[in-house]
Amino acid sequence: MTMNKEKSKKIQGRKRKCPIFMTALFWGMMFILSACASGKVTEQESTEDKENTIVTLDWYINFTWYSTPWGGNVVSDKITEETGVNIDFIAPMGNAEEKFNALISSDTLPDIITLGWWENQVDEMIAGDMVYALNELADEYDPYFWEVADPEVVSWYTKEDGNIYCYPNSSYTPSDYENHINIASNQTFLVRKDIYEALGCPDMTTPEGFIDAVKRAAEMFPEVNGYPLIPIGAHSFSNTGCDSFDQFLQNFLAVPFEENGEYYDRYTDPDYIRWLKVFRELGEEGYLREDIFIDQRTQMEEKLARGQYFCMLYQRTDMQAQQAALYAKNPDMIYIAVDGPKNDAGDDHVLPGTGINGWTVTLISKNCKNPEKAIQMLSFLMSDEGQKLTYLGVEGITYDIIDGKPVVREAVRELMNSDRAEYDEKYGADNTYWMLQDNVRQMEWRPDFEPPNGQLEEWTFPYSHYLAQYEISFDRNTEAGDADVNIKKLWSQVLPKLLLAPTEEEFDRIFEYFLQEREKLGFDLVMDESTRQMQENKKKLGLQS
Repeated sequence: MTMNKEKSKKIQGRKRKCPIFMTALFWGMMFILSACASGKVTEQESTEDKENTIVTLDWYINFTWYSTPWGGNVVSDKITEETGVNIDFIAPMGNAEEKFNALISSDTLPDIITLGWWENQVDEMIAGDMVYALNELADEYDPYFWEVADPEVVSWYTKEDGNIYCYPNSSYTPSDYENHINIASNQTFLVRKDIYEALGCPDMTTPEGFIDAVKRAAEMFPEVNGYPLIPIGAHSFSNTGCDSFDQFLQNFLAVPFEENGEYYDRYTDPDYIRWLKVFRELGEEGYLREDIFIDQRTQMEEKLARGQYFCMLYQRTDMQAQQAALYAKNPDMIYIAVDGPKNDAGDDHVLPGTGINGWTVTLISKNCKNPEKAIQMLSFLMSDEGQKLTYLGVEGITYDIIDGKPVVREAVRELMNSDRAEYDEKYGADNTYWMLQDNVRQMEWRPDFEPPNGQLEEWTFPYSHYLAQYEISFDRNTEAGDADVNIKKLWSQVLPKLLLAPTEEEFDRIFEYFLQEREKLGFDLVMDESTRQMQENKKKLGLQS
């Protein structure tokens, strides 16, 4: 009994101590569990905050004329909402090539870069390990990229190492041309409608008709809207030449790209030389005004908006905003597309529609602070959702669905056709952000063509051809690439002299000088490499004859 009592006291003693101990243990465990739970919540909230944080990426656009900011309009705000990415656009001032080369040499490339597919810096950045392989970023961060990327485009842009480093906009494949009859070229011969009609809608396809029309236009309309008429307009002159007076003129004259399986020297084509002499003759008589040799795009846009040019070989999409401004003032003052210079045989123009290379390419720099966000941004813009948003805007704000089809709201459409700058600032649709636009995909949502720009596009349909096999790109780190750069620079110096030569004899002398100098610079290397790439492109595209 005594032992039992003692044992009972010990047990009771332990029982009396147990509530105090258990209470401490309970609260200790609760503290630990609370801390753990708190840690998990904090970690979860941190992850959510990270996902919801808006990331700003610097996006370099290698065109001096690009000036549209990001943010404050319907489309860019919606894209930021959907992707968590804000964009700070950067465009060069002054010489774009010098600016971009400086970024490369100083290893200060921005997060995302967009430039022409033909630019030498594309291969330079890839060779210098300055940009990510998009396929590797996609595999690691965003497999959705593979769902929205065009397999033919991916194959075309895949390098020998198996990687794809850039993705194009406005890309068309050979099959797109087979399946669609309304693929347009960007190259047009434009005349101011009211002046052209006042002249009796003359035939400007022959040298004689062209010269006569230009002279009569200058005589009848020495001034337009209080400003002097500029009889002939052109793209700006650069360190490679002038699109209007070299490749565009050659295309209107249907100058071939190849002859007997070899890349053709288009600059010595008889029809081309003859038409250069037509412009020289007009220059001698004062119809090539000084403006066209010195104006850059900003000055040209001002003059286009005033309707100062009578005629010009020009990219129609480069003057849509100015066309809209003219249309708002007076629909008869707009520019219309008509048949331009033709070769002696009178052949139809052969104008390049966009090929598989597209217009520009976009790359992600290895300086990018958030490559996962950058690849996700690209994938979103390439997707159906991104394309529809970029093109149409936001349903209920810029367009409505009527009978199952998107219809742009009247007020939105009117603003787009009257004041493109204000439209971009307020809405930002209609490919204001064109960096990854897919024109083929957007055909589903396109409205009927309407003024003031519809006629310019429709006019090109019969003349538009798939010519991507002739799109040649040089690596400037090779002998051929170096020669190509130097020959283009030489041409840029020679072309104005040809157009302003006081006599035909002086024209011939200058042109002969050009031919001799380009031989010294390695013209044969350029032609051999052009032929090699042409044949390779044809094989890759399945276009071998």
